[in-house]
Amino acid sequence: MIDEHQSHCANLSPAAVRKLKKRAHHLRPTIWVGQQGIHAGLLEELDQTLEVHELVKIKVNAADRAERDALIEQLTNQSGAQLIQRIGNMAVLFRPARKSPATAQESGPPQP
Repeated sequence: MIDEHQSHCANLSPAAVRKLKKRAHHLRPTIWVGQQGIHAGLLEELDQTLEVHELVKIKVNAADRAERDALIEQLTNQSGAQLIQRIGNMAVLFRPARKSPATAQESGPPQP
């Protein structure tokens, strides 16, 4: 399990991972993977949430550990995020915002 975790966080320093874990500790899950599994709507919601918050806690309801691991791996691969931590049915994903805050403001509605 540790080797998988380290491979997902390969381009983050150990100090950065510790900081992200500390930030994630107080987060509540914002994405739930339920009986329907992973679908287009869930991936779109995850993408939007990662773009806004960068750090997301996900709750995965699956029958067994292997299924949970497969779902979490699929989420990380399809979202381009990195797995920071996985404890039980919770996973924490991180992806830097693709747009910088200045770029997002410039692309917004014109200021009066």
